[in-house]
Amino acid sequence: MYYLGIDLGGTSIKAGVCNETGEILYKESCPTVTTEDGDRIIADMAALCKRVIAGCGLKSDDIAYAGIASPGTADSEQGVIVYACTLPFLNYPIAERLSMLTGIKRVYVENDANAAAKGEATIGAAKGYANSIMITLGTGVGGGIIIDRKVYAGFNFAGAELGHIVIVHGGKPCTCGRDGCWEAYASATALIEQTKEKMLSNRNTLMWSLAEGDIEKVGGKTAFNAMKQGDKVATEVVDTYIGYLACGIVNIINIFQPEVLSIGGGISNEREYLTQPLIDIVKKEQYSRNSPKQTIIKIAQLGNDAGIIGAAMLGC
Repeated sequence: MYYLGIDLGGTSIKAGVCNETGEILYKESCPTVTTEDGDRIIADMAALCKRVIAGCGLKSDDIAYAGIASPGTADSEQGVIVYACTLPFLNYPIAERLSMLTGIKRVYVENDANAAAKGEATIGAAKGYANSIMITLGTGVGGGIIIDRKVYAGFNFAGAELGHIVIVHGGKPCTCGRDGCWEAYASATALIEQTKEKMLSNRNTLMWSLAEGDIEKVGGKTAFNAMKQGDKVATEVVDTYIGYLACGIVNIINIFQPEVLSIGGGISNEREYLTQPLIDIVKKEQYSRNSPKQTIIKIAQLGNDAGIIGAAMLGC
């Protein structure tokens, strides 16, 4: 059995053929042309899918189904992208169009964070558990919720926006137009801003050397790398950041009590430097801290292929 996974992003479209174990047999990508309408994007996507299928020596009839992971709000029941701020789609019947252009009879569509969570639940960090949540720390904070092994996105498919939990009333402005969202404090973007702010108020930190004296060269790893070398200022940055991250995770656990919460995105590469202090705070702060059963917090496993694999697992 073969499945086609498509990761539709604002700058590129990635597609890959997966087998039943989630292994990617072949993958390719192409640019996302956002200067034209949705029909141009779907035409490019269909052409990419055909190349990927042929690259495995297969035909469209060999593909059990295709799954599309898309930014924005996706109506998974109707196969429609309701809205995506980075793409020219508005109530666009993407599943039907891709099926027509490729001959693949079944096509699923899901929000990209939800698809990644489905992938982790099916073959990744949460495999074997019925209830799990995945958060992704990147430009923003993405979230996906799996309940009874199914994606939960609310009655209007716009739920699971975990990055927009408000953790500071009247706090920092968020890209969504509101203030105090978790994303404004716990995303990789937020960590970089927190690092810069601390550096500008303290010139005697190793972080300046790691950034080659250029504040614009500060990245998500800068504070962590300096902390590992004993820099006290960097340690303050990391501790503060992990505190914000823990605040949102505690809220999520208090509401959902998932069996597993996995963390993806570039910052997750810090592994135990991120998870161990995070787990210590969460265990102390969560409502169920005295329960013998605790949510397992771990690093996501699918990495940069989470979109492709998650999309390919949507029909499982």
